[in-house]
Amino acid sequence: MRYAMAVDTRKCVGCSDCVVACQTENDVPHGFCREWVVETMNGTYPQLEIEIRSERCNHCINAPCVRCCPTGASHFAEGGIVIVEHNKCIGLWCMHGFMPLRCQISSSFRLCR
Repeated sequence: MRYAMAVDTRKCVGCSDCVVACQTENDVPHGFCREWVVETMNGTYPQLEIEIRSERCNHCINAPCVRCCPTGASHFAEGGIVIVEHNKCIGLWCMHGFMPLRCQISSSFRLCR
C-alpha cells in the first residue's frame, strides 16, 4: 500500500495554518518542518505580482534524499513514507542539492487520516 495526500495549492492564502497543524500533529521539533509557505514577488512597482505557494515533502517513490544518505538516516517506512531520523544523521547534508534543507524532518511522520 502507498499513501497519498491531495492539496489544492491554488487556494493557499499564505496563512501557514497547515505548517503549524503539521508540526503540532506530528510532534515536529522546533526548527524543522514538513510543510512550508513560499511567497515570491515578481515585477516592479506598480506592476507587482505575488505568488503564494504551499509546499511540502512529496515522499518521492525514488527519493533522492534516501538514495544519497550514507548512514540510512533518511529511509522509507511502510507505505513509502520518507523518514529522517536525526539521531542517525551525521550532518553531511548530502541531500541539500536534491531537496530543500528545511524539508529534513524528524522521525515518526504520520499522514493525517
